[in-house]
Amino acid sequence: MNPRPFPSPLALLAACSIAFISSCSTLQIQSASDSTFRYGKKVFTSDIPRATRFLTTKVKSLTRNDGSFWYADEMPGKPSIVIHLGQQMVYLYKGGQLAGGSPISSGSEGYETRPGRYSVIEKDIDHKSSLYGDYEDPYGNVIRQNIDNRKDPKPPGTRFEGAKMFYFIRIYGAVGMHQGYLPGYPASHGCIRLPGHMAEKFYHAVSLGTPVRIVP
Repeated sequence: MNPRPFPSPLALLAACSIAFISSCSTLQIQSASDSTFRYGKKVFTSDIPRATRFLTTKVKSLTRNDGSFWYADEMPGKPSIVIHLGQQMVYLYKGGQLAGGSPISSGSEGYETRPGRYSVIEKDIDHKSSLYGDYEDPYGNVIRQNIDNRKDPKPPGTRFEGAKMFYFIRIYGAVGMHQGYLPGYPASHGCIRLPGHMAEKFYHAVSLGTPVRIVP
């Protein structure tokens, strides 16, 4: 049997070079593949959801379905407020130009909001009514709700808890603008209720002394 010839040094060098180049190419392809995978994962798990949340927030802020609108943040000029009882709307003006608007619920029959010219005389972001609210037991359970503490007797062992009126802007007497429930018609005890997101905007847009006009 003839012995198998031993490969020459040149052949061995060529074989090793081919193997090295092949392994490097495989590593580069794998590395590129890993990078592509990581980038694709980042796009689908981070970038796209982030962009979606951003666009959704912007679209919601521009397309309120309650009839409200707001341009005031980009407008100069001194603010003033007009409350239109017939339209059940409140408008903010800046420098005489319409800058924002919101639906409202004003005073119901017997508690009508009074037309006239006024101004902002108080601001209280966490205001509670001193007249209207609920009677609660010592554990916070409501015993009687929607009461007027000037007329409704307090059951024994209860305490008065004033109705929450966040972003309260006092206009006259006990009447002011604040966050509240809007059923689609006048339903308050004289105050001007706004949706929460608009009550906050009006609250930060005005200051003490801002003119307020209430029209029929």
